[in-house]
Amino acid sequence: MATSLPRRRFIQASAATALLATLAACGGSKDHSSDAPASPQSAEFEGTGPITWVQGKDFSGGKVQARLDEWNKENPGEEVTLIELSSEADQQRQSLVNNAQTNSDAYDVISLDNVWVAEFAANQWVMPLPAEELKNNDIIDAVYNTGVYRDVLYGMPFATDAPMMYYRKDLLEQAGVKVPTTWDEVKTAIDAVRKLPGHENIGGFGGQWAKYEGLTCNISEFIHTCGGGFYNDKGDVIINSPESIKGLQTAMDGFKDGIIPQAALEWKEEDGRNAFESDQLLFYRQWPYEYGSDLEALGVEKFGVAPLPSINGNAYVPTLGGHNCAISKDCKNKATALKFIQWWTSKESEEYALKEQSLAPILGELYTEEENVQQFPYLPVLKDSLDDAKGRPRVVNYGDVTAAIQDAIYPAIKGETTAEEAIKDLESKLKAVSA
Repeated sequence: MATSLPRRRFIQASAATALLATLAACGGSKDHSSDAPASPQSAEFEGTGPITWVQGKDFSGGKVQARLDEWNKENPGEEVTLIELSSEADQQRQSLVNNAQTNSDAYDVISLDNVWVAEFAANQWVMPLPAEELKNNDIIDAVYNTGVYRDVLYGMPFATDAPMMYYRKDLLEQAGVKVPTTWDEVKTAIDAVRKLPGHENIGGFGGQWAKYEGLTCNISEFIHTCGGGFYNDKGDVIINSPESIKGLQTAMDGFKDGIIPQAALEWKEEDGRNAFESDQLLFYRQWPYEYGSDLEALGVEKFGVAPLPSINGNAYVPTLGGHNCAISKDCKNKATALKFIQWWTSKESEEYALKEQSLAPILGELYTEEENVQQFPYLPVLKDSLDDAKGRPRVVNYGDVTAAIQDAIYPAIKGETTAEEAIKDLESKLKAVSA
């Protein structure tokens, strides 16, 4: 999931890349793809020399290139060239798929949204990786597991993610209300702020509800929080349940009652950020990268970050986002590629990504180090969000799954169908693509 506007810098950090507009769903569905290699021992990591690092468009003000410059200085003859793809996740994926299917060696080490790992592994477009050379005990388990397909590591995480609730501290204080912890308290706070002069029409609780990957992410959180799900552990479709219907109905009521602004039906990440920073939105469900931009645009006295609110007595279930490194099967210099991934995911690189790009690190210790928490006070909230987050289905046909979710859900949140009808339609679509 991705966005398209440049960020501003704050302190020593830039307000980072819009890499992470990610999706959510639970469980896994059946796939009938070709078997991937059984173990990384079959991979031969030979060949040293120049390689490419391929990722979505970098919005961090050149911080990615600056980090690569350090590698290039330290590793003459094994230089890394940055290739930037589209800012949009779907287009990024298509470029990577096209490169793999044409057996091109243009892309060496690639950045995979962790929802794509299963597809790329099952199709043998990327190499199995030697886990013993990459994993350490401080990597958050749920994050590491996003790179594993059929018990083999194919994508080494380099950045993780989970959403948080951004709120306008100044407006809540003026209205005399506390930071909400429940969906009902969110409604109360919005009503109170709308009584302030000049804020009668302020948007309430924003998210990414346009018909793209953000919609899958947002509605999945409502469904999961209300106790529903998409698949069970056996890969069976379980979406048609009272809990899933309740989750969708809660979101639909949010739009109907003016809690979620109608404008959010067209919002991706940056649209909501712009609204939040321009006094048009009180609460925003968003990824950590926004923190730096808000700090510069609003100042620490005007906004805060808190856990997302519980719904109907259930703790909010965020989406586990993130990106992983993988080595293309057509990479010529695989030894250099593996060496680069080890460096790109080292503690030093993770600290750089946090402090210079506002990316969420894969290492647990970086969330508690005093210096980091002083500079990024949201880290404890983010760590809690990561701990509560659900991963997405490890399926080869995820593109079909998320398209089915969007096609079924978008008419419902626009008020064109009922929650029951939308969920029943989604059940049929998921069974069809999972058959």
